[in-house]
Amino acid sequence: MKIHEKYIKRCIQLAGNALGNTYPNPMVGSVLVYKDKIIGEGWHRKAGEPHAEVHAIRSVQDENLLSKATIYVSLEPCSHYGKTPPCSDLIIASGIKKVVIGTVDTFAEVSGKGIKKLLDAGCEVRVGVLEAECKELNKRFFTYHKKQRPYIILKWAQTADGFLAPETREEREPVWITNSYSKQLVHKWRAEEQGILIGTNTAVEDDPKLTTRLWKGANPTRIILDQHLRIPKDSALYEAKVKTIFLCGKQPDLSAEVEQKKLRNISFEEINFSANVAEQISRVLYRNEIQSVIIEGGAKTLQTFIDANIWDEARIFTGKGYFHSGVKAPEITGKIIAEKNLGTDNLKIYRND
Repeated sequence: MKIHEKYIKRCIQLAGNALGNTYPNPMVGSVLVYKDKIIGEGWHRKAGEPHAEVHAIRSVQDENLLSKATIYVSLEPCSHYGKTPPCSDLIIASGIKKVVIGTVDTFAEVSGKGIKKLLDAGCEVRVGVLEAECKELNKRFFTYHKKQRPYIILKWAQTADGFLAPETREEREPVWITNSYSKQLVHKWRAEEQGILIGTNTAVEDDPKLTTRLWKGANPTRIILDQHLRIPKDSALYEAKVKTIFLCGKQPDLSAEVEQKKLRNISFEEINFSANVAEQISRVLYRNEIQSVIIEGGAKTLQTFIDANIWDEARIFTGKGYFHSGVKAPEITGKIIAEKNLGTDNLKIYRND
């Protein structure tokens, strides 16, 4: 088993290269091994492009070795036609007889079908190597399909005495609690997730862009809670360069042609703010095929998800400064799965168990 773990671990490493780039597909890595030596490897880079198994098989210089090699893949090879042909068919056609799989793909189009096709073709198949690690790799994908909602990450920064914001604000600029290292890390996170959500007060007070300015990567879809459409039309959130969804209590009148042109990348979704808001947001994001979202809202928005117990991770920065009074940070319970210091800041990551 240890030899299998070594190569599945390499599959996971390869797959992680594409974090944030494969949506709506999962991240997958694959290696081909002959006589305990990797002779080919690859990973799925982007939806619509070749899958990991294709890259791995194509990278083998001596095709005669394929029939003698073992292919390792972090996720069950697909068996259906999507934007690319089935990987299970390619494995069979390549003459590969031994297949080691990290975990079954629970997506209905695949779930067990790829394994069955391989077995029916006479392949020797082993499943469940480093299964927990392989599921962790695609926690967004699995959560989206199993729970029919995005993987939800709560994120906030608090002072050493537990406040999110001071009692009063003198200007329309964000109050930075954390340092530049933490700020850059947050932009990296934005590039890894499909969506980012804030509430009305944060939007009005900070006028944020919610983009990946400090990190190379795609901008997440911006999701803005704005029940009464109070956010000014000249705010950064109405810039049409980034896809944006406003969640409001009533659809705005967009009859004017000039408004329709200006809002070409912006949409409005109606929800009932008197009901369970977190559940409704989850349904809207699922319908919009958003597999993951960072909640960067203020205390009220964060508490909405905490109270509904609809969250998967919480990433909490604690800076060195003190406000002594102001907006208190939310209280949360969960298992600490990681902790580190970034200069003067402390970061704790919680999982909702």
